Amino acid sequence: MPSRLAAVDLGSNSFHLLLARPGDSGFQVVDRQREMVRLAEGLGPDGRLSAAATDRALACLDRFGQLVRDLPPGAVRAVGTNTLRRARDAGGFLRTAEARLGHPIEIVSGLEEARLIYLGVAHSVADDGRRRLVVDIGGGSTELIVGEGFTPRELESLYMGCVSYSHRFFAGGRISRKRLRQAVLAARTELEPHERRFRAAGWQRVVGASGTIRAVARVAGGQAGLVTRQALERLMEALVEAGSVERLRLPGLGAERRPVFPGGVAILAAVFEALGLETMAAAEGALREGVLYDLLGRIHHEDVRGATVSDLERRFAVDTVHARRVADTARALHARVAAAWDLDEPGLAALLEWAARLHELGLFVAHGQYHKHGAYILGHADLPGFSRQEQAALALLVRAHRRKFPGAEFEAWAPAEAARLRRLACLLRLAVLLHRGRGEGAPPVELAVDGPAMKLAFPPGWLGEHPLTAADLEQEAAWLAAAGMALSWE
Repeated sequence: MPSRLAAVDLGSNSFHLLLARPGDSGFQVVDRQREMVRLAEGLGPDGRLSAAATDRALACLDRFGQLVRDLPPGAVRAVGTNTLRRARDAGGFLRTAEARLGHPIEIVSGLEEARLIYLGVAHSVADDGRRRLVVDIGGGSTELIVGEGFTPRELESLYMGCVSYSHRFFAGGRISRKRLRQAVLAARTELEPHERRFRAAGWQRVVGASGTIRAVARVAGGQAGLVTRQALERLMEALVEAGSVERLRLPGLGAERRPVFPGGVAILAAVFEALGLETMAAAEGALREGVLYDLLGRIHHEDVRGATVSDLERRFAVDTVHARRVADTARALHARVAAAWDLDEPGLAALLEWAARLHELGLFVAHGQYHKHGAYILGHADLPGFSRQEQAALALLVRAHRRKFPGAEFEAWAPAEAARLRRLACLLRLAVLLHRGRGEGAPPVELAVDGPAMKLAFPPGWLGEHPLTAADLEQEAAWLAAAGMALSWE
Protein backbone atom coordinates (compact mmCIF):
# COMPACT_ATOMS: atom_id res chain seq x y z
CA MET A 1 0.00 0.00 0.00
CA PRO A 2 1.27 3.53 -0.74
CA SER A 3 2.50 5.47 2.27
CA ARG A 4 0.22 8.38 1.35
CA LEU A 5 -3.14 8.67 -0.40
CA ALA A 6 -4.90 11.74 -1.71
CA ALA A 7 -8.43 12.74 -2.71
CA VAL A 8 -9.02 15.76 -4.94
CA ASP A 9 -12.53 17.23 -5.21
CA LEU A 10 -13.00 19.54 -8.20
CA GLY A 11 -16.26 21.09 -7.08
CA SER A 12 -18.30 23.76 -8.81
CA ASN A 13 -17.46 26.29 -6.10
CA SER A 14 -14.29 25.07 -4.37
CA PHE A 15 -11.44 22.68 -5.11
CA HIS A 16 -10.31 20.55 -2.17
CA LEU A 17 -7.32 18.30 -1.61
CA LEU A 18 -7.09 15.80 1.24
CA LEU A 19 -3.71 14.14 1.81
CA ALA A 20 -3.65 11.25 4.26
CA ARG A 21 -1.59 8.42 5.67
CA PRO A 22 -3.54 5.12 5.42
CA GLY A 23 -3.91 2.89 8.46
CA ASP A 24 -5.51 -0.41 9.40
CA SER A 25 -8.94 1.10 10.07
CA GLY A 26 -8.94 4.34 8.09
CA PHE A 27 -6.54 7.20 7.48
CA GLN A 28 -4.78 10.03 9.25
CA VAL A 29 -5.01 13.41 7.54
CA VAL A 30 -1.60 15.02 7.04
CA ASP A 31 -2.61 17.99 4.87
CA ARG A 32 -5.72 19.78 3.61
CA GLN A 33 -5.96 22.38 0.89
CA ARG A 34 -9.03 24.34 -0.20
CA GLU A 35 -9.35 27.06 -2.81
CA MET A 36 -12.49 28.94 -3.86
CA VAL A 37 -12.22 28.51 -7.64
CA ARG A 38 -15.89 29.15 -8.53
CA LEU A 39 -15.76 27.04 -11.64
CA ALA A 40 -19.55 27.25 -12.08
CA GLU A 41 -19.26 31.03 -12.30
CA GLY A 42 -17.30 30.59 -15.52
CA LEU A 43 -19.73 28.22 -17.24
CA GLY A 44 -21.41 30.20 -20.00
CA PRO A 45 -24.84 29.66 -21.61
CA ASP A 46 -23.07 27.79 -24.42
CA GLY A 47 -21.69 25.28 -21.90
CA ARG A 48 -18.09 26.44 -22.29
CA LEU A 49 -15.76 27.41 -19.46
CA SER A 50 -14.48 30.97 -19.50
CA ALA A 51 -10.78 31.65 -19.79
CA ALA A 52 -10.77 33.25 -16.33
CA ALA A 53 -12.38 30.23 -14.65
CA THR A 54 -10.08 27.87 -16.52
CA ASP A 55 -7.03 29.85 -15.45
CA ARG A 56 -8.15 29.84 -11.79
CA ALA A 57 -8.71 26.10 -11.91
CA LEU A 58 -5.39 25.26 -13.56
CA ALA A 59 -3.45 27.53 -11.22
CA CYS A 60 -5.05 25.75 -8.27
CA LEU A 61 -4.17 22.33 -9.73
CA ASP A 62 -0.58 23.47 -10.20
CA ARG A 63 -0.42 24.09 -6.46
CA PHE A 64 -2.20 20.82 -5.62
CA GLY A 65 0.15 19.01 -7.98
CA GLN A 66 3.14 20.06 -5.91
CA LEU A 67 1.74 17.89 -3.09
CA VAL A 68 0.62 14.83 -5.06
CA ARG A 69 2.50 14.72 -8.36
CA ASP A 70 5.13 12.34 -6.98
CA LEU A 71 2.61 9.87 -5.53
CA PRO A 72 2.42 6.56 -7.41
CA PRO A 73 -0.39 5.76 -9.88
CA GLY A 74 -3.50 4.62 -8.04
CA ALA A 75 -2.68 6.59 -4.87
CA VAL A 76 -4.64 9.66 -5.95
CA ARG A 77 -8.29 9.84 -6.93
CA ALA A 78 -9.49 13.14 -8.38
CA VAL A 79 -13.17 13.68 -9.21
CA GLY A 80 -15.02 16.42 -11.06
CA THR A 81 -18.66 17.19 -10.27
CA ASN A 82 -21.59 19.19 -11.64
CA THR A 83 -19.86 21.93 -13.63
CA LEU A 84 -17.52 19.49 -15.36
CA ARG A 85 -20.49 17.19 -16.03
CA ARG A 86 -22.17 20.07 -17.87
CA ALA A 87 -19.18 21.65 -19.60
CA ARG A 88 -19.07 21.07 -23.35
CA ASP A 89 -15.30 21.41 -23.49
CA ALA A 90 -14.62 19.24 -20.44
CA GLY A 91 -12.41 16.84 -22.40
CA GLY A 92 -9.90 19.48 -23.45
CA PHE A 93 -9.87 21.02 -19.99
CA LEU A 94 -9.34 17.63 -18.34
CA ARG A 95 -6.29 16.78 -20.43
CA THR A 96 -4.59 20.01 -19.39
CA ALA A 97 -5.80 19.69 -15.79
CA GLU A 98 -4.45 16.14 -15.53
CA ALA A 99 -1.06 17.31 -16.72
CA ARG A 100 -1.03 20.03 -14.05
CA LEU A 101 -2.14 17.68 -11.26
CA GLY A 102 -0.03 14.74 -12.43
CA HIS A 103 -2.88 12.23 -12.08
CA PRO A 104 -6.08 11.22 -13.93
CA ILE A 105 -9.30 13.14 -13.22
CA GLU A 106 -12.67 11.41 -13.32
CA ILE A 107 -16.03 13.05 -13.90
CA VAL A 108 -18.61 11.35 -11.69
CA SER A 109 -22.36 11.25 -12.19
CA GLY A 110 -24.69 13.02 -9.79
CA LEU A 111 -25.72 9.76 -8.14
CA GLU A 112 -22.12 8.62 -7.80
CA GLU A 113 -21.34 11.99 -6.21
CA ALA A 114 -24.22 11.41 -3.80
CA ARG A 115 -22.90 7.94 -2.92
CA LEU A 116 -19.43 9.28 -2.20
CA ILE A 117 -20.82 12.16 -0.11
CA TYR A 118 -22.80 9.71 1.98
CA LEU A 119 -19.72 7.54 2.47
CA GLY A 120 -17.76 10.56 3.71
CA VAL A 121 -20.52 11.68 6.07
CA ALA A 122 -21.12 8.17 7.41
CA HIS A 123 -17.48 7.91 8.44
CA SER A 124 -17.51 11.33 10.12
CA VAL A 125 -20.56 10.98 12.39
CA ALA A 126 -21.31 8.47 15.11
CA ASP A 127 -23.37 5.51 13.97
CA ASP A 128 -26.25 5.31 16.41
CA GLY A 129 -28.16 2.79 14.31
CA ARG A 130 -30.70 5.36 13.14
CA ARG A 131 -31.55 5.99 9.51
CA ARG A 132 -30.21 9.37 8.41
CA LEU A 133 -30.99 11.95 5.73
CA VAL A 134 -27.89 13.62 4.31
CA VAL A 135 -28.09 16.91 2.39
CA ASP A 136 -25.16 18.44 0.50
CA ILE A 137 -25.46 21.83 -1.23
CA GLY A 138 -22.60 22.29 -3.65
CA GLY A 139 -21.78 25.03 -6.11
CA GLY A 140 -23.78 23.53 -8.97
CA SER A 141 -25.82 20.66 -7.54
CA THR A 142 -27.59 19.51 -4.39
CA GLU A 143 -27.50 15.89 -3.28
CA LEU A 144 -30.07 14.13 -1.08
CA ILE A 145 -29.30 10.71 0.39
CA VAL A 146 -31.08 8.49 2.90
CA GLY A 147 -29.08 5.64 4.36
CA GLU A 148 -28.20 3.44 7.29
CA GLY A 149 -24.68 2.79 8.52
CA PHE A 150 -22.44 2.97 5.46
CA THR A 151 -25.18 1.95 3.02
CA PRO A 152 -27.18 4.54 1.03
CA ARG A 153 -30.79 3.55 0.31
CA GLU A 154 -32.14 6.51 -1.66
CA LEU A 155 -30.02 8.93 -3.71
CA GLU A 156 -30.81 11.99 -5.80
CA SER A 157 -28.79 14.78 -7.38
CA LEU A 158 -30.52 18.01 -8.41
CA TYR A 159 -29.23 20.77 -10.70
CA MET A 160 -29.24 23.59 -8.17
CA GLY A 161 -26.29 24.94 -6.23
CA CYS A 162 -25.12 27.97 -4.30
CA VAL A 163 -23.14 29.42 -7.23
CA SER A 164 -25.75 28.87 -9.93
CA TYR A 165 -28.63 30.15 -7.75
CA SER A 166 -26.69 33.18 -6.51
CA HIS A 167 -26.01 34.23 -10.12
CA ARG A 168 -29.52 33.43 -11.28
CA PHE A 169 -31.52 35.14 -8.52
CA PHE A 170 -29.11 37.59 -6.90
CA ALA A 171 -27.42 39.16 -9.92
CA GLY A 172 -25.13 42.00 -9.01
CA GLY A 173 -25.21 40.88 -5.39
CA ARG A 174 -28.65 42.46 -4.80
CA ILE A 175 -30.85 40.78 -2.20
CA SER A 176 -34.56 41.43 -1.69
CA ARG A 177 -37.46 39.55 -0.19
CA LYS A 178 -38.91 38.97 -3.67
CA ARG A 179 -35.63 37.62 -5.05
CA LEU A 180 -35.16 35.36 -2.05
CA ARG A 181 -38.67 33.96 -2.34
CA GLN A 182 -38.24 33.37 -6.09
CA ALA A 183 -35.06 31.39 -5.38
CA VAL A 184 -36.80 29.31 -2.71
CA LEU A 185 -39.76 28.60 -5.01
CA ALA A 186 -37.45 27.58 -7.85
CA ALA A 187 -35.69 25.14 -5.52
CA ARG A 188 -39.04 23.81 -4.30
CA THR A 189 -39.94 23.12 -7.94
CA GLU A 190 -36.77 21.04 -8.33
CA LEU A 191 -37.49 19.18 -5.10
CA GLU A 192 -41.19 18.54 -5.69
CA PRO A 193 -40.87 15.33 -7.78
CA HIS A 194 -38.76 13.75 -5.03
CA GLU A 195 -40.51 14.94 -1.85
CA ARG A 196 -42.82 11.97 -1.41
CA ARG A 197 -40.08 9.39 -1.96
CA PHE A 198 -37.71 10.96 0.53
CA ARG A 199 -40.39 11.66 3.16
CA ALA A 200 -41.43 8.00 2.89
CA ALA A 201 -37.85 6.87 3.52
CA GLY A 202 -38.40 7.48 7.22
CA TRP A 203 -35.19 8.97 8.58
CA GLN A 204 -34.64 9.73 12.25
CA ARG A 205 -31.63 12.05 11.89
CA VAL A 206 -30.72 14.86 9.47
CA VAL A 207 -27.12 15.73 8.60
CA GLY A 208 -25.84 18.50 6.34
CA ALA A 209 -22.53 18.32 4.51
CA SER A 210 -21.02 21.20 2.54
CA GLY A 211 -19.47 24.60 3.02
CA THR A 212 -22.88 26.24 2.67
CA ILE A 213 -24.46 24.28 5.51
CA ARG A 214 -21.45 24.63 7.79
CA ALA A 215 -21.45 28.38 7.11
CA VAL A 216 -25.16 28.63 7.95
CA ALA A 217 -24.53 26.71 11.18
CA ARG A 218 -21.78 29.19 12.14
CA VAL A 219 -23.76 32.28 11.17
CA ALA A 220 -27.18 31.33 12.49
CA GLY A 221 -25.93 31.02 16.06
CA GLY A 222 -27.59 28.90 18.67
CA GLN A 223 -26.28 25.41 19.38
CA ALA A 224 -22.89 24.84 17.74
CA GLY A 225 -23.03 22.80 14.54
CA LEU A 226 -26.83 22.78 14.40
CA VAL A 227 -29.20 24.53 11.98
CA THR A 228 -32.80 25.01 13.15
CA ARG A 229 -35.83 26.15 11.17
CA GLN A 230 -36.18 29.24 13.38
CA ALA A 231 -32.51 30.18 13.00
CA LEU A 232 -32.75 29.77 9.23
CA GLU A 233 -35.78 32.06 9.10
CA ARG A 234 -33.92 34.72 11.12
CA LEU A 235 -30.96 34.40 8.78
CA MET A 236 -33.17 35.00 5.75
CA GLU A 237 -34.50 38.17 7.39
CA ALA A 238 -30.92 39.30 7.97
CA LEU A 239 -30.15 38.78 4.27
CA VAL A 240 -33.14 40.90 3.26
CA GLU A 241 -32.19 43.64 5.73
CA ALA A 242 -28.64 43.75 4.36
CA GLY A 243 -30.01 44.30 0.86
CA SER A 244 -26.80 43.31 -0.89
CA VAL A 245 -23.90 40.90 -0.66
CA GLU A 246 -21.49 43.78 -0.05
CA ARG A 247 -23.37 44.82 3.10
CA LEU A 248 -23.54 41.33 4.55
CA ARG A 249 -21.59 41.46 7.80
CA LEU A 250 -22.49 38.25 9.60
CA PRO A 251 -20.24 36.70 12.27
CA GLY A 252 -18.69 33.51 10.89
CA LEU A 253 -19.29 34.35 7.22
CA GLY A 254 -16.01 34.72 5.34
CA ALA A 255 -15.50 37.11 2.45
CA GLU A 256 -14.98 34.21 -0.01
CA ARG A 257 -18.30 32.60 0.91
CA ARG A 258 -20.32 35.85 0.84
CA PRO A 259 -21.02 36.12 -2.95
CA VAL A 260 -22.59 32.63 -3.12
CA PHE A 261 -24.23 32.62 0.30
CA PRO A 262 -27.75 33.87 -0.63
CA GLY A 263 -28.25 31.12 -3.21
CA GLY A 264 -27.13 28.45 -0.76
CA VAL A 265 -29.44 29.77 1.99
CA ALA A 266 -32.41 29.79 -0.41
CA ILE A 267 -31.80 26.16 -1.38
CA LEU A 268 -31.41 25.11 2.24
CA ALA A 269 -34.66 26.88 3.14
CA ALA A 270 -36.43 25.03 0.31
CA VAL A 271 -35.09 21.68 1.56
CA PHE A 272 -36.38 22.46 5.07
CA GLU A 273 -39.80 23.37 3.65
CA ALA A 274 -40.07 20.48 1.21
CA LEU A 275 -39.05 17.75 3.66
CA GLY A 276 -40.59 19.26 6.80
CA LEU A 277 -37.28 19.57 8.65
CA GLU A 278 -36.86 21.21 12.04
CA THR A 279 -33.15 20.71 12.70
CA MET A 280 -30.03 19.68 10.77
CA ALA A 281 -26.62 18.82 12.20
CA ALA A 282 -23.59 20.02 10.24
CA ALA A 283 -21.01 17.29 9.52
CA GLU A 284 -17.35 17.72 8.64
CA GLY A 285 -17.13 14.74 6.29
CA ALA A 286 -18.13 15.23 2.68
CA LEU A 287 -17.23 14.23 -0.88
CA ARG A 288 -13.43 14.27 -0.52
CA GLU A 289 -13.54 12.06 2.58
CA GLY A 290 -15.86 9.70 0.74
CA VAL A 291 -13.48 9.59 -2.23
CA LEU A 292 -10.61 8.69 0.10
CA TYR A 293 -12.56 5.92 1.84
CA ASP A 294 -13.63 4.58 -1.55
CA LEU A 295 -10.00 4.60 -2.67
CA LEU A 296 -9.03 2.68 0.47
CA GLY A 297 -11.72 0.13 -0.36
CA ARG A 298 -10.26 -0.39 -3.84
CA ILE A 299 -6.80 -0.92 -2.39
CA HIS A 300 -8.20 -3.44 0.11
CA HIS A 301 -10.07 -5.23 -2.71
CA GLU A 302 -13.44 -3.98 -1.52
CA ASP A 303 -14.16 -2.17 -4.76
CA VAL A 304 -17.82 -1.21 -5.13
CA ARG A 305 -17.40 -1.44 -8.92
CA GLY A 306 -17.02 -5.22 -8.65
CA ALA A 307 -20.25 -5.37 -6.66
CA THR A 308 -21.94 -3.25 -9.34
CA VAL A 309 -20.84 -5.66 -12.08
CA SER A 310 -22.12 -8.63 -10.06
CA ASP A 311 -25.45 -6.86 -9.57
CA LEU A 312 -25.73 -6.25 -13.33
CA GLU A 313 -25.03 -9.93 -13.99
CA ARG A 314 -27.94 -10.85 -11.72
CA ARG A 315 -30.35 -8.19 -12.96
CA PHE A 316 -29.82 -9.02 -16.65
CA ALA A 317 -29.59 -12.81 -16.28
CA VAL A 318 -26.07 -13.08 -17.68
CA ASP A 319 -24.73 -16.60 -18.26
CA THR A 320 -22.07 -16.15 -15.59
CA VAL A 321 -20.34 -19.50 -16.18
CA HIS A 322 -19.66 -18.62 -19.81
CA ALA A 323 -18.88 -14.98 -19.01
CA ARG A 324 -16.31 -15.96 -16.37
CA ARG A 325 -14.61 -18.31 -18.86
CA VAL A 326 -14.33 -15.46 -21.35
CA ALA A 327 -13.03 -13.18 -18.58
CA ASP A 328 -10.38 -15.72 -17.58
CA THR A 329 -9.14 -15.99 -21.17
CA ALA A 330 -9.19 -12.22 -21.68
CA ARG A 331 -7.18 -11.80 -18.48
CA ALA A 332 -4.63 -14.39 -19.65
CA LEU A 333 -4.26 -12.72 -23.06
CA HIS A 334 -3.83 -9.35 -21.38
CA ALA A 335 -1.06 -10.70 -19.16
CA ARG A 336 0.89 -11.87 -22.24
CA VAL A 337 0.81 -8.54 -24.06
CA ALA A 338 0.37 -5.89 -21.34
CA ALA A 339 3.98 -4.69 -21.46
CA ALA A 340 4.30 -4.73 -25.25
CA TRP A 341 0.99 -2.97 -25.77
CA ASP A 342 1.23 -0.39 -22.95
CA LEU A 343 -1.69 -1.99 -21.12
CA ASP A 344 -0.09 -2.33 -17.69
CA GLU A 345 -1.60 0.91 -16.39
CA PRO A 346 -3.59 0.30 -13.15
CA GLY A 347 -7.23 -0.44 -13.81
CA LEU A 348 -7.03 -1.63 -17.42
CA ALA A 349 -6.99 -5.33 -16.54
CA ALA A 350 -10.05 -4.84 -14.32
CA LEU A 351 -11.85 -2.88 -17.06
CA LEU A 352 -11.22 -5.73 -19.52
CA GLU A 353 -12.46 -8.32 -17.03
CA TRP A 354 -15.66 -6.35 -16.31
CA ALA A 355 -16.33 -5.95 -20.05
CA ALA A 356 -15.86 -9.70 -20.52
CA ARG A 357 -18.26 -10.48 -17.69
CA LEU A 358 -20.87 -8.14 -19.17
CA HIS A 359 -20.32 -8.65 -22.90
CA GLU A 360 -23.61 -10.58 -23.28
CA LEU A 361 -25.65 -8.18 -21.14
CA GLY A 362 -27.66 -7.06 -24.17
CA LEU A 363 -29.09 -10.57 -24.71
CA PHE A 364 -31.62 -9.58 -22.04
CA VAL A 365 -33.11 -7.23 -24.66
CA ALA A 366 -32.70 -9.30 -27.85
CA HIS A 367 -30.11 -11.43 -29.62
CA GLY A 368 -30.03 -9.22 -32.70
CA GLN A 369 -27.46 -6.46 -32.21
CA TYR A 370 -27.06 -7.49 -28.57
CA HIS A 371 -23.63 -5.87 -28.36
CA LYS A 372 -25.28 -2.53 -29.12
CA HIS A 373 -28.06 -3.13 -26.59
CA GLY A 374 -25.49 -3.95 -23.93
CA ALA A 375 -23.43 -0.87 -24.75
CA TYR A 376 -26.51 1.36 -24.48
CA ILE A 377 -27.44 -0.04 -21.08
CA LEU A 378 -23.91 0.33 -19.74
CA GLY A 379 -23.59 3.82 -21.16
CA HIS A 380 -26.80 5.13 -19.60
CA ALA A 381 -27.40 3.16 -16.40
CA ASP A 382 -26.42 4.40 -12.94
CA LEU A 383 -23.33 2.34 -12.10
CA PRO A 384 -22.17 2.92 -8.50
CA GLY A 385 -18.41 3.28 -8.23
CA PHE A 386 -17.81 4.06 -11.92
CA SER A 387 -16.80 7.47 -13.21
CA ARG A 388 -18.33 8.72 -16.44
CA GLN A 389 -15.11 7.96 -18.32
CA GLU A 390 -14.95 4.42 -16.94
CA GLN A 391 -18.60 3.86 -17.78
CA ALA A 392 -18.10 5.11 -21.33
CA ALA A 393 -15.02 2.90 -21.77
CA LEU A 394 -16.89 -0.15 -20.47
CA ALA A 395 -19.78 0.51 -22.86
CA LEU A 396 -17.37 0.96 -25.77
CA LEU A 397 -15.61 -2.35 -25.13
CA VAL A 398 -18.94 -4.20 -25.04
CA ARG A 399 -20.04 -2.41 -28.21
CA ALA A 400 -16.79 -3.39 -29.95
CA HIS A 401 -16.58 -7.04 -28.91
CA ARG A 402 -18.21 -8.51 -32.05
CA ARG A 403 -19.09 -7.86 -35.68
CA LYS A 404 -17.58 -4.86 -37.45
CA PHE A 405 -15.00 -2.99 -35.44
CA PRO A 406 -16.52 0.45 -34.61
CA GLY A 407 -13.37 2.43 -35.33
CA ALA A 408 -15.07 5.83 -35.49
CA GLU A 409 -16.33 5.52 -31.90
CA PHE A 410 -12.77 5.44 -30.60
CA GLU A 411 -11.96 8.78 -32.22
CA ALA A 412 -13.77 10.70 -29.48
CA TRP A 413 -11.03 9.67 -27.04
CA ALA A 414 -7.58 11.18 -26.66
CA PRO A 415 -5.14 9.34 -28.98
CA ALA A 416 -3.24 7.45 -26.26
CA GLU A 417 -6.45 6.39 -24.51
CA ALA A 418 -8.06 5.42 -27.81
CA ALA A 419 -5.08 3.21 -28.64
CA ARG A 420 -5.31 1.38 -25.32
CA LEU A 421 -9.07 0.89 -25.65
CA ARG A 422 -8.66 -0.46 -29.20
CA ARG A 423 -6.17 -3.02 -27.95
CA LEU A 424 -8.38 -4.01 -25.02
CA ALA A 425 -11.24 -4.45 -27.50
CA CYS A 426 -9.06 -6.74 -29.63
CA LEU A 427 -8.25 -8.89 -26.60
CA LEU A 428 -11.94 -9.12 -25.69
CA ARG A 429 -12.87 -10.05 -29.26
CA LEU A 430 -10.27 -12.85 -29.28
CA ALA A 431 -11.43 -14.15 -25.90
CA VAL A 432 -15.05 -14.25 -27.08
CA LEU A 433 -14.05 -15.94 -30.35
CA LEU A 434 -12.06 -18.63 -28.54
CA HIS A 435 -15.14 -19.50 -26.48
CA ARG A 436 -17.58 -19.72 -29.39
CA GLY A 437 -18.26 -23.34 -28.42
CA ARG A 438 -19.48 -22.12 -24.99
CA GLY A 439 -19.45 -25.55 -23.34
CA GLU A 440 -15.73 -26.18 -23.74
CA GLY A 441 -12.67 -24.36 -22.52
CA ALA A 442 -10.41 -22.29 -24.71
CA PRO A 443 -7.37 -23.99 -26.22
CA PRO A 444 -3.91 -23.32 -24.69
CA VAL A 445 -3.20 -20.58 -27.18
CA GLU A 446 -0.23 -18.21 -27.27
CA LEU A 447 -0.47 -14.58 -28.37
CA ALA A 448 2.36 -12.35 -29.60
CA VAL A 449 1.98 -8.73 -30.72
CA ASP A 450 4.08 -6.29 -32.68
CA GLY A 451 2.44 -2.87 -32.96
CA PRO A 452 -0.97 -3.41 -34.59
CA ALA A 453 -0.12 -7.01 -35.55
CA MET A 454 -1.36 -9.98 -33.49
CA LYS A 455 -0.32 -13.60 -33.98
CA LEU A 456 -2.01 -16.58 -32.34
CA ALA A 457 -0.29 -19.96 -31.95
CA PHE A 458 -2.62 -22.96 -31.52
CA PRO A 459 -1.66 -26.51 -30.49
CA PRO A 460 -0.83 -28.67 -33.53
CA GLY A 461 -3.97 -29.99 -35.21
CA TRP A 462 -6.37 -28.06 -32.99
CA LEU A 463 -7.76 -25.78 -35.70
CA GLY A 464 -8.31 -28.74 -38.01
CA GLU A 465 -10.56 -30.26 -35.36
CA HIS A 466 -12.42 -26.97 -34.85
CA PRO A 467 -13.47 -25.71 -38.31
CA LEU A 468 -15.94 -23.15 -36.89
CA THR A 469 -13.14 -21.40 -34.99
CA ALA A 470 -10.99 -21.44 -38.13
CA ALA A 471 -13.82 -19.79 -40.09
CA ASP A 472 -14.35 -17.27 -37.31
CA LEU A 473 -10.65 -16.35 -37.42
CA GLU A 474 -10.88 -15.63 -41.15
CA GLN A 475 -13.83 -13.31 -40.61
CA GLU A 476 -12.20 -11.67 -37.58
CA ALA A 477 -9.03 -10.98 -39.55
CA ALA A 478 -11.07 -9.17 -42.18
CA TRP A 479 -12.93 -7.06 -39.63
CA LEU A 480 -9.72 -6.12 -37.83
CA ALA A 481 -7.92 -5.32 -41.09
CA ALA A 482 -10.59 -2.72 -41.86
CA ALA A 483 -9.74 -1.12 -38.48
CA GLY A 484 -5.99 -1.05 -39.17
CA MET A 485 -5.17 -4.14 -37.10
CA ALA A 486 -3.64 -7.39 -38.39
CA LEU A 487 -4.46 -10.89 -37.15
CA SER A 488 -2.62 -14.07 -38.14
CA TRP A 489 -2.35 -17.56 -36.66
CA GLU A 490 -0.56 -20.84 -37.01
